[in-house]
Amino acid sequence: MTSRERVNASLRFKEPDKVPIDFNGHRSSGIHVKTYERLREYLGLPPSPLYVYDFIQQLAIVEDDVLDILGSDVLQLGCDFDKKPEFWKDWVMHDGTKTKIPSGIDVRLEKDGYVIYNKNGIPVGIQKQSCYYFEQTNFPLADDFDKENFDDLADINENVIWMIVPCPPMPIDYKSPDGNKAFKEIAAKTRDSTDRAIYGIFGGNLVETGQITFRIDNFLCELLANPERMHNYLDAVLKMHMENLERYLDAVGGYIDVIGFGDDMGTQIGPQFSTAVYEEFFKHRHKKMWDYVHEHFPELKICLHCCGGVRPLLPHLIEAGLDAINPVQFNCTGMELDGLKRDFAGKLTFWGGGCDTRDVLPNGSPDEIKKHVKECVNTLKPGGGFIFQQVHNIMAGVSPENIVAMFKAIN
Repeated sequence: MTSRERVNASLRFKEPDKVPIDFNGHRSSGIHVKTYERLREYLGLPPSPLYVYDFIQQLAIVEDDVLDILGSDVLQLGCDFDKKPEFWKDWVMHDGTKTKIPSGIDVRLEKDGYVIYNKNGIPVGIQKQSCYYFEQTNFPLADDFDKENFDDLADINENVIWMIVPCPPMPIDYKSPDGNKAFKEIAAKTRDSTDRAIYGIFGGNLVETGQITFRIDNFLCELLANPERMHNYLDAVLKMHMENLERYLDAVGGYIDVIGFGDDMGTQIGPQFSTAVYEEFFKHRHKKMWDYVHEHFPELKICLHCCGGVRPLLPHLIEAGLDAINPVQFNCTGMELDGLKRDFAGKLTFWGGGCDTRDVLPNGSPDEIKKHVKECVNTLKPGGGFIFQQVHNIMAGVSPENIVAMFKAIN
């Protein structure tokens, strides 16, 4: 089987010749840039320019030589911005490491660390001197408890770090005619250049868009205290997503195998809200987006990145049209792998759940990691419906020995 055939077979609940692997196939299966630098050295590969394509999470572009060695079957569409020089600029990390970052980022070194500014000169995020990652510092509606009309959503979003920092496929604007054409050309070239399954990240976040705009505490309270206001807001968000989804699929729908959505709805002990809240505010809106995908591109599979203990929400997500869930955070309440496989086999693909990244991968020995991975794989592999991925990105400080041990244990 080719990599693409392997992934697509598993997504259709057919057990492939071996377990398909995702490494760097999307923005939650990647690796911190410093960890990637050490991994290349450990694998005996020559140094290469370090491209940080996700600046907030400090994720590196993983190059083909590493993907080949570790056996990845998935490729992220547009991850490298087509390596066009004008899309990148030089940046130096706190420890002196030289990298390339997306050219559209306004980041300035100040006394407390690196600060990201939006086009209006407002600081929206910071990476403090002692930190590996950027954190959000501006929540535009955190102190606005009266706003009822959200026709100015585009202007509001300009004040949110997650909305303005370029990630693939930006800075190509697929919403414009010229950008749509350029993105389509990249997608076609990518399709012709690889037999890996292609993962296209769309986003379409509903819950998270509210959280990063109002701040999570306000947003969760507002859902219960001011439901009409939140419906107005989410209607505006959905309208934006539907317009973008139509343009996105027009550009790349015929060239990708999986379309990625995102909405973290879990905590360590269960969902962030009740199933009743999910049904009232989010289910029908997810369904509208996912129905559009299935109606216009029936071969395309939908994967939702959704962290935490979301077991009670899974039947509702399936009813809304979901095909695959990521990252399968099995150390959360209700997310035990054997129970998930028993209850959802043939209904939902588990894109993840292959190795715990909170405790085992950073702290275990290579032998402990191999044993752990084999147990996870043996639980999820039978009958397909499983794409191996560690539970979320590989963080800073994880040893290359442990990373290689994880991938060696899969098949």
